[in-house]
Amino acid sequence: MGERNIYLSTIEPAEAVRRAKAAINRGELIKQERVPAHEASGRVTSAPIFARCSSPTFHAAAMDGIAVSSAATFAAREGSPVSLRRGADYTPVNTGNPLPEGADAVVMIEHVEQLDADTVRIEAPAFPWQHVRRIGEDIVATELLLPQNRTLSPYDIGALLAAGIFEVPVWERVRIVFIPTGDEVLNFLDHPTPKAGQVIESNSQVFRAIAAAWGAQPSWTAPVPDKPEALRAAVAAALADGAHIVVVGAGSSAGSKDYTRETFENFGQLLCHGISVMPGKPTLLGVTRGLFDGRLLVGAPGYPVSAVVCLEDVLAPVARWLVRQEPPDRSTITARLARKTPSRPGLEEIVRLAVGKVGEGLVAAPLARGAGLITSLTKAQAITRIPAQSEGLAQDAMIEAELLVPSAGLARVLMHIGSHDNILDLLANELMGLAEPMSLVSSHVGSMGGLTALKQKAALFAGCHLFDPESGDFNFPFLKKHLPDQDLTVLNLAIRHQGLMVPKGNPKNIQGIADLARPDVAFINRQRGAGTRILLDHHIQRAGMAPAEVRGYDREEYTHMAVAVNVLTGAADCGLGIYAAAKALDLDFVPLARERYDLILPTAYLEDPRIMTLREVIAKADFQARMRELGGYDTPLTGRIMRPGMGLGE
Repeated sequence: MGERNIYLSTIEPAEAVRRAKAAINRGELIKQERVPAHEASGRVTSAPIFARCSSPTFHAAAMDGIAVSSAATFAAREGSPVSLRRGADYTPVNTGNPLPEGADAVVMIEHVEQLDADTVRIEAPAFPWQHVRRIGEDIVATELLLPQNRTLSPYDIGALLAAGIFEVPVWERVRIVFIPTGDEVLNFLDHPTPKAGQVIESNSQVFRAIAAAWGAQPSWTAPVPDKPEALRAAVAAALADGAHIVVVGAGSSAGSKDYTRETFENFGQLLCHGISVMPGKPTLLGVTRGLFDGRLLVGAPGYPVSAVVCLEDVLAPVARWLVRQEPPDRSTITARLARKTPSRPGLEEIVRLAVGKVGEGLVAAPLARGAGLITSLTKAQAITRIPAQSEGLAQDAMIEAELLVPSAGLARVLMHIGSHDNILDLLANELMGLAEPMSLVSSHVGSMGGLTALKQKAALFAGCHLFDPESGDFNFPFLKKHLPDQDLTVLNLAIRHQGLMVPKGNPKNIQGIADLARPDVAFINRQRGAGTRILLDHHIQRAGMAPAEVRGYDREEYTHMAVAVNVLTGAADCGLGIYAAAKALDLDFVPLARERYDLILPTAYLEDPRIMTLREVIAKADFQARMRELGGYDTPLTGRIMRPGMGLGE
């Protein structure tokens, strides 16, 4: 095993940015160039731009009507009109026409009475320059049109062309090359199917899209193996090709095969190794010296969420600074935190949030926080930052969050907190296909977690499938016990089939709950508070077993699909879940029970347009047919309001 790296002292992202700016001579690094004005939107001017032409370049009629000498109209009064002769006293004009010689005003056609082919009459005088756009009214030739270091907008392009400017001086785009690394990393262009220990490279394309949004000129290379000489060659090639910034993906941490730091030291000077943010800590910065003097080197973490923090909090400010571009401001909101969110003191933590309107305010539910969970990026509406000195945020805390989506869209978000079901994914897609799309965001915390969210007024609705053995009913006994004072409505989504998911062919011949006690059977469980786990506990008790007899009882996952993946990959021999999850991954299924999966919501929300739309979608016959196609769903009660004692409706 090779020698491990050791982190230098971690520093705040702002300090890392400061060091990078101090080490780079941007005047030498970023040159000026000239580009066609009509293609310059988003570019930054490198010099002041002065108008070549006035706009308009002539006195022009601003209305349809007649051009006149205002002095010839001064005697006109209501009841005492003035008659004008065509050619001698007036000239017909349309909007934009040049004023004829001797004219200094336009009378709107609506105020002109036509007496015959050549004679008109007006009953009000025209004042000088009435309804006239004068020469240079908008732009005067030689005046400053746009200053240096201005990011050009689409409106600026119109002004440039109107002023006779067809080519503009701008700062060249920042050329950034992303080099993915790792023996286990597969080139996505090969359309590979990864084997155990392999991953499809994707960070380069996240980087490319993010950097393009800055106005940079991004490119990337094929994955480079974990060999120091290969990485040095890739960095050298990128620099020789003119890159202003080289980003090495992965290899910036402290592992024995992390060669980024060593490589950067070969090319120049290390600026920092480690920033005090989680995720994102393994960020590394360097600057080249010698032949390629003054280029920025960036070591981005390999995990996608960490890599995005590196790009957005460190690289983006430097890249924008290089071309004198102001950073965009993200909108901020105040929202109530749906769940307690602990954090480790010492590092600032960035938490991604699902956000939606519940009642009169906004509620934010923390998404999964693993640095490798790219879906936390795709599902997030906002982020919040937990300070380095904090141990976390309390439930119901009012937090400031930076929006990642337009604020207007939050009113069309349906906030679901509760039990996971595959139908929710189907429903989310259906809602986004509406003429007025709505976004369903889910936080999977189990049925009991959903009831807690309703109690805290943190969710619009909660998925729930809690079975009460005493009454044989679903959900209502738990509502009576845990939310006795709330007026709630229970809508059925489906009756679903729960059972043991096992590998194809059921190689260990697992036939029921009793087999979970076998020493050769490894089980994967759902989290505490999940209705599926409560169902499991009921059947374990009924079988006369104890949880301790089940090998893997304490291993938890948060969704049916996560349990199914564990079984598919051999991490577990079986797990309890819905038939739809087993079918999706081509697993075998040992039926155990049918249960009712309901959506529970405050009755007051029944008139909420989002809930009304949700009910309309659920009630559609074609949507219910697609539910049944998933496998393991019965829909005789779907969309109906449930009452205590209805059970499965049989």
